[in-house]
Amino acid sequence: MSNPAPITARRAEPLLAGAGSRPGLAPEEVALPESAFAVQGPWRVVVLNDPVNSMGYVVLVFRKVFGFAEPRARRHMLEVHEQGRSVVWSGLREQAELYAFALQQWHLTAILETDEAH
Repeated sequence: MSNPAPITARRAEPLLAGAGSRPGLAPEEVALPESAFAVQGPWRVVVLNDPVNSMGYVVLVFRKVFGFAEPRARRHMLEVHEQGRSVVWSGLREQAELYAFALQQWHLTAILETDEAH
């Protein structure tokens, strides 16, 4: 069995030519070990329904934390209310943890899940 190609992840800003770039990779990609990718992403931030917070308050928190427009914040709030949960963000684990922590500071029930769809 041959070794699989290395997993790559996009950087927020491209590397300058010659500044740590590797042959065979586009300048904005960096090779990551498979274990690093498992920790870094993708992860989902899931908000769970609770009997305490009002619908208007949940919309307000989504707008403040994520910068959602009113319709998008309402859509996620209704998903939480009707289905018991809503995936409000997906991406690298560190950012997901920050979002989950911020939501918890606003007294929403937020959890992290691995995103197996990717």
